[in-house]
Amino acid sequence: MRLNDAATIQYPVLGEIRILGLTIGELEQRITSGLKGRYLVNPKVVVNIEEYRPFFINGEVGKPGGYPYVPGLTLLKAITIAGGFKDRASKSKMWVIRDGDPAQKRQRVDLNSTIYPGDIITIEESFF
Repeated sequence: MRLNDAATIQYPVLGEIRILGLTIGELEQRITSGLKGRYLVNPKVVVNIEEYRPFFINGEVGKPGGYPYVPGLTLLKAITIAGGFKDRASKSKMWVIRDGDPAQKRQRVDLNSTIYPGDIITIEESFF
């Protein structure tokens, strides 16, 4: 199933399930509870994430653009995926806009900062 823009999925028999903010374990439990008793005696539910939203990186990196998100992604790993720093890249002027932030506020980050699906990263140019 694919998560829609409203952060819900359509599950057979159970209908629409809102999953925003749920962990994989919580979603498994919600589906199991919905199926148990009425439809199945002892349901076994396993949820896997097949694909995440991409992250985006622009500025002073080798290959700016959108890239597939992988769990455990840090800014350093994201920069490496995007071809590394260009010669004039600033290692102190690095910003992220978090997906879902209605204000779209830039936050300063460092190389060890965690990157999430949908984040937009900007690496600025250093002048010295």
